[in-house]
Amino acid sequence: MGYNVAVDGPAGAGKSTIAKLVAKEMGYIYVDTGAMYRGLAIHFLKKGVDPEEKEAVVEACRDAEVTIGYEDGAQQIYLNGENVTGMLRTEEVGNMASRTSAIPEVREKLLELQRSLASEKDVIMDGRDIGTNILPDADVKIYLTASVETRAKRRYNELKEKGESCDLEEIARDIKARDERDMTRDVAPLKKAEDAVLVDSSDMTIEEVVGRICSLCRRA
Repeated sequence: MGYNVAVDGPAGAGKSTIAKLVAKEMGYIYVDTGAMYRGLAIHFLKKGVDPEEKEAVVEACRDAEVTIGYEDGAQQIYLNGENVTGMLRTEEVGNMASRTSAIPEVREKLLELQRSLASEKDVIMDGRDIGTNILPDADVKIYLTASVETRAKRRYNELKEKGESCDLEEIARDIKARDERDMTRDVAPLKKAEDAVLVDSSDMTIEEVVGRICSLCRRA
């Protein structure tokens, strides 16, 4: 039986960055569920699927296979055998993932793989509904958040470092819209599990956040 740590929170809260560092520190396997949804989103984009057309999205799921692999300890996402890890973090892919992840059939497509990993391994898994839906019996649950302004600034700096042109206000609007979608969707909405520990990283360093979460967990 695996030891499971669930990290939930809104877009841009730093879940992936923090979870990876905690995994390295504590000896867990890191499972980025958001990356799995983004892998499916790449498939939908390649097929020209409209995220508002549910039947088309469900149909497109039939010939998509998203799997996880590890290279030099880093998680890789494969779509129908192709490594698409380098394509996951674009705004276009993120928005498609946010829109389609609310569809029950899309979630069901990935749920079995996620739970299977957690049952066999010591994992830290991050996403929107890990502690409330995917791993409701997780040993430790964290709700990691930060203010919209903080999250927008982080994303802005990240894009600038990559040499991409971006607008801070536009990023903030996009984050607010994504929060609204994630929190109000009918299926597995984003919310803090009753037994989750709230960690607001707005005024914390990465090291402080990692230390706080590690203090709640046992080593693998």
